[in-house]
Amino acid sequence: MHNLKELKIWNKAIDLSVAVYKTTVGFPKEEMYGLTSQIRRSAVSIPSNISEGAGRNSNKEFLYFLGIANGSSYELQTQLVISNKLNLITNETLQSLVKEIEEIQKMNYTFQKTINNQILAM
Repeated sequence: MHNLKELKIWNKAIDLSVAVYKTTVGFPKEEMYGLTSQIRRSAVSIPSNISEGAGRNSNKEFLYFLGIANGSSYELQTQLVISNKLNLITNETLQSLVKEIEEIQKMNYTFQKTINNQILAM
């Protein structure tokens, strides 16, 4: 098991989720159960899967949940691009959030490699 509060990737993913919630507050009410909900679920899924993996009993399980978190990050990125094309978020907001997402994706990739190497060394 890993100490969740010490995982930089988890802390960054929490910050991203908060930023996404703040960004979607201004979305139209008719999107509350559509795009707004989907974007928020994707954003929350990232730190949630990191934490679930961290709480598991093996590195193989942790690796699995990091993979799910990575998938959610790509899903979120796509939904934000769609939001931008619908003029729900500005280009600047999109660029800022995508930059955060890409940083988390890079961290996740590196973390997965590290854990995979630990598994192979056993």
